Amino acid sequence: MPQYDFRRYHIRSINAADDAERAAINQELKEVYASLSDAEKAEFNAQLQAFLAKEMGRIKSDYESVKGGLGDAGQ
Repeated sequence: MPQYDFRRYHIRSINAADDAERAAINQELKEVYASLSDAEKAEFNAQLQAFLAKEMGRIKSDYESVKGGLGDAGQ
């Protein structure tokens, strides 16, 4: 099964100039998904869930490190 590069789509979306560009990137990803067989869709979904879990963990870690660095000033 192929590896899907969700990070590439994520970075492109973050750096999109506007909502229209972000929507076009999202549509591109939807078209990739639509072109897959049922077995490939299952693998795509599994890889997407793993990517999202990893990103959420990274964001949580970043947030906690910033929050901890603020001390009493953040309360």
